[in-house]
Amino acid sequence: MARLIYSAIASLDGYIADADGVFDWAAPDEEVHSFLNDLDRPIGTYLLGRRMYEVLLAWETMPTDGATAAIRDFAGLWRSADKIVYSRTLDTVSSARTRIERDFDIDEVHRLKQDTDRDISVGGPTLAESALRAGLVDEVQLYLNPIVVGNGLAALPTGVRFGLELLDEHRFAGGVVFLRYSCSNP
Repeated sequence: MARLIYSAIASLDGYIADADGVFDWAAPDEEVHSFLNDLDRPIGTYLLGRRMYEVLLAWETMPTDGATAAIRDFAGLWRSADKIVYSRTLDTVSSARTRIERDFDIDEVHRLKQDTDRDISVGGPTLAESALRAGLVDEVQLYLNPIVVGNGLAALPTGVRFGLELLDEHRFAGGVVFLRYSCSNP
């Protein structure tokens, strides 16, 4: 059975983008990116909302000649994984191994977890909120950046309660702190 993992890069005050939608401060340096890649290695399927898919789509065709080892590595991980994009507005996808679903079906995601041996990643806080509310998320991974942005798109939903057990923590030279938790519903 696969684990469903929600991973987010956030500001210290818990936002993945500021009030203007800017998230350039969240770009991981080589050390963080390599660490993130190692945690993504077991991922076989990415569950993505339309906006997160459009952000990550660059990895499909990004030239990697002359790129850092972490960038080359992540491009390979992205290209070899299956992707399910949840969108009511997207008509076609531009990446291999990708399909569109119109609605986030809790039973389908539960079956996917049961039927695959490779982990599944849910990307983007809006889609992750649906998975968290349904009790589908097994693990939350947060990369907290040394910046406070004051407002914006929150990494974690409001109005939902679930227990967490700290599994791992790591501090990076640039000030990013990684926290990894297992989830349990009350």
